[in-house]
Amino acid sequence: MSQAVDGARERGGAPSSHRAARTAAAAGAGAGAGAGRYLPPALKRQLLSGAAGRGDADEARQRESWEELKKRINGQVNKVNVGNIKDIVVELFGANLVRGRGLLCRSVMRAQAMSTSFTAVYAALIAVVNTRLPMVGELLVKRLVLQFRRAFKRDDKSQCVAIAMFLAHLTNQRVAHEVLAFQIASLLLETPTDDSVEVAVAFMREVGALLADIAPRVLNAVFDTFRSILHEADIDKRVQYMIEVLFQYRRDGFKDSPIIPDGLDLVEEDEQIVHEIALDDDDLDPQDELNVFRLDPDFDESERKYDDVRRGILGGGEGDDDDDGEDSGSESGSESGTEGDTEGESGDESEEHEGGPTPGGQQKQQQQQTGPQKIHDLTETELVNLRRTIYLSIMSSMSFEEAAHKLLKIELRPGEEQELCNMVIECCSQERTYKTFFGLIGERLCKLRRTWADGYAQAFASCFESIHRYETGHLRNIAHFFAHLLATDALHWSVLRVVVLTEEATTSSSRIFLKIMLQDIAESIGLKALNEKLKPDDPRLAEAMRGMFPNDSAKSIRFAINYYTSIGLGAVTEEMREWLKTAQTQPAARGSSSSSDSESSGSYSSSYSGSSQSSRSRSRSPRSSSGSYTSSSGSGSASESDRSSASRSVAGALAVPLAGRVECIGWREAGAVARGQEPTQEPAQEPTQEPAPSLTLQVSLSDPAIVAAAAPEIGTRQPLRA
Repeated sequence: MSQAVDGARERGGAPSSHRAARTAAAAGAGAGAGAGRYLPPALKRQLLSGAAGRGDADEARQRESWEELKKRINGQVNKVNVGNIKDIVVELFGANLVRGRGLLCRSVMRAQAMSTSFTAVYAALIAVVNTRLPMVGELLVKRLVLQFRRAFKRDDKSQCVAIAMFLAHLTNQRVAHEVLAFQIASLLLETPTDDSVEVAVAFMREVGALLADIAPRVLNAVFDTFRSILHEADIDKRVQYMIEVLFQYRRDGFKDSPIIPDGLDLVEEDEQIVHEIALDDDDLDPQDELNVFRLDPDFDESERKYDDVRRGILGGGEGDDDDDGEDSGSESGSESGTEGDTEGESGDESEEHEGGPTPGGQQKQQQQQTGPQKIHDLTETELVNLRRTIYLSIMSSMSFEEAAHKLLKIELRPGEEQELCNMVIECCSQERTYKTFFGLIGERLCKLRRTWADGYAQAFASCFESIHRYETGHLRNIAHFFAHLLATDALHWSVLRVVVLTEEATTSSSRIFLKIMLQDIAESIGLKALNEKLKPDDPRLAEAMRGMFPNDSAKSIRFAINYYTSIGLGAVTEEMREWLKTAQTQPAARGSSSSSDSESSGSYSSSYSGSSQSSRSRSRSPRSSSGSYTSSSGSGSASESDRSSASRSVAGALAVPLAGRVECIGWREAGAVARGQEPTQEPAQEPTQEPAPSLTLQVSLSDPAIVAAAAPEIGTRQPLRA
């Protein structure tokens, strides 16, 4: 009897003991590893109160926040579609994506693997998040690359197809770089098998439209590999048919697989952040520790920092508690009540932090009133991305029309037009030899819109000012580029107003630049047309050309004449030669002194020497290479007055223009010309004897004024040697 009573007591006491054990186990689970299990609200309150009694309130609160974050991210990712993606993005930014970026990447990867038809939607979602939190996009691309490596090594075709499609759409959204797409295609086709070729076909169907637009050479290389596999490799008939269908897709322009489907183009081109992650990078870290809960000693500070980030993204700080209420409302009624209490407490805490009279709170209120703070990017990341886009658009084009079309499609902010013009010139200068391809691009842009013509005019002035910094090869290409624009009238000739052709204002580099440019223009339109362009009838344009034909001093005129004649453009110097003749005849008519003549005319030397001979011999040559004339006479000595008078006679005679013919003036002819008489001609071989003193006169033709006076007709112009 006693045994039965004891057994009954044991059976009666068992329920209470088992209930206590379950409660203790649940308490341990709630505070430790049991996260994620459903607990009734009453039991949850009991667990939290028990944890608070043990001093683990902070850990329990952080764990509870982690579970709420995980539920919130999973719920939003699972219900995203084309229609509600904008609202889902706002909801996701309301959650702490800095702390939960690992949860977001894992949730998106799982959802995409389960439903590949929504791959474009998930890629668009990540693209929007990537514009504000680039760490999320970078982490997702790293994890996808690592997962693709593992799946490829295991020959898991289904997983490879899913990951390849996801990476293709991320490339289309400009989250991943197109180099990664080329590496994946190369890896799949390196050793072709039925499965690898099938994955490559599926991948190229998704990313082919983008490669055709920005990197057609890469696309051509991939399809050449497909063609060789189709004709040479031993693959299944079904795979061969898939390759043929892919070629038909390409012929149709990938019209069934656009780059970005309708309704998912949510990111502006200037806000895109492309992550250059390669398939063979060895330092890729998946950061798996972000997938699990970790105690944060600065939890409250981290939450406040993300609140500031969220306000900067969403433009306001409202709706946290409301969003939490909506999420909790989707769960069971009893659980929502408990969570509402918890959220109310956290809301009170946030109000205490934000509403208190602290300096930080006042600064936040001022920022909310004045709007978001403007950030100046001193790293010039956007400029580098723009230059990369322009370079790829130019170098991936098959013709100049395609390149101009791509450049015009680039969305430029105000002030970036000049950067595009400079980038075209820089691409042209980097070539080993000049390509007309770049000149045609510049011509098309200048003739399409006045903005581009003004940009290239400004670029010409900038290049000419800093032309000494370029290497000779780069300088030559730039000269040919602007020669093409001027020859085709795509660029107005008034841009030459920056050129001042004097010895002081030019350098060797600028003279080489002008030489190449003018010679190229002369070859394109002819010397006569070039002369008409350089000497227009329009007074305003003639004023712009004044620096090309200086007339302020005889020295500048001689320098310009010598320069144009040396580069084979002597025909354009006719007017300057007339100016020089006019400038030289005026001092000759006034009979200036020999000292002033010698200072203005250049350097010439005269030497007098006596000899014992009684006869004087005279030799003349029409135009000697040494540029000197010699006259010798019989014995005797010349007085000082005779020398000075002889010098004045020769200087005056040589200063007179000789009507387009070159003559060697002897002693008698020089005196006759100085007196206004016609010089007499004597045979060179018949010496004449005079009882005059021995006198030897040498006049150097290094004086440009003398050579200018004795220059031949315009058809046979020779440079004036200064």
